[in-house]
Amino acid sequence: MAPRKPATVSGRKTTAKAAGEFTGKNSPDFSKEEELHAYREMLLIRRFEEKAGQLYGMGFIGGFCHLYIGQEAVVVGMQMSQKEGDQVITAYRDHGHMLALGMSARGVMAELTGRKGGLSKGKGGSMHMFSKEKHFYGGHGIVGAQVSLGTGLAFANKYRGNDNVSVTYFGDGAANQGQVYESFNMAALWKLPIIYIVENNRYAMGTSTARATAQSNYSLRGQSFGIPGIQVDGMDVRAVKAAADQALEHCRSGKGPIILEMLTYRYRGHSMSDPAKYRSKDEVQKMRSEHDPIEQVKARLLEQGWASEDELKAIDKDVRDIVADSADFAQNDPEPDVSELYTDILL
Repeated sequence: MAPRKPATVSGRKTTAKAAGEFTGKNSPDFSKEEELHAYREMLLIRRFEEKAGQLYGMGFIGGFCHLYIGQEAVVVGMQMSQKEGDQVITAYRDHGHMLALGMSARGVMAELTGRKGGLSKGKGGSMHMFSKEKHFYGGHGIVGAQVSLGTGLAFANKYRGNDNVSVTYFGDGAANQGQVYESFNMAALWKLPIIYIVENNRYAMGTSTARATAQSNYSLRGQSFGIPGIQVDGMDVRAVKAAADQALEHCRSGKGPIILEMLTYRYRGHSMSDPAKYRSKDEVQKMRSEHDPIEQVKARLLEQGWASEDELKAIDKDVRDIVADSADFAQNDPEPDVSELYTDILL
């Protein structure tokens, strides 16, 4: 049987444009300090995820494991604009979010291996991490479920009268879930301070956006609710930060919700069990060679003379040492005591 082709029914696709657009070309340049910070933070996520993939293959990580490789600019650029008190909630591809929020590599890796020193005490695993101290509310395995929870966080902010913003991440696949639109409706009605971030990595598991959605410009999904949207080059950390600055100001000034569509790309499969045969190797290599978020920053650092090859190699070595230490800790830390089965649960 020939593979099914995307529907081409007239009128199904729209050519409407987002309310705004950010690319590297129309975003402010970074300072030397910002470039170096972004480079190190994205590199930490990249090396961490590479090591997590290795440990999964060796049997140290069980269950599900969804890697963030390729999408690092999204969470790093957002975090560069956020302030203390802003909440973050996301789906199951959450390791990078936790690292960007400043959580220890040891704690994240130990959670992946189900050890006592994990950030959820070894009980959450890859998909269900949590840190009240860092205002990180998960890690959620149910597709789209975190969107309504993130909207609830925004309601709490408005109810308490603070200026915190709920930064709620979900993917292009989750964007088709009903609770997303229910959340849009209430957020617009009550003018809640929430940024809905659609991490559009082009594939919902193995299904391309062209095959699964009538409106492939996700920044427009809030139009019927009066929610503005911005389309962002999610492979360029400068564009992400510029969009984040505008979106956060929008929310803090009482204008209600806003949608940021991050056009990004995951290099690995949906999860470790996905061979990703639904796309060509040439497609992946083209994204790596022309749009890699880390290589873009590296090229600018070298071009500006802000760092030498040796200095960048030193940063990479330092990052690799941190990741290696986290892997050693995660393999040798003791497993949780049986008594932990009865803590942090509702009976």
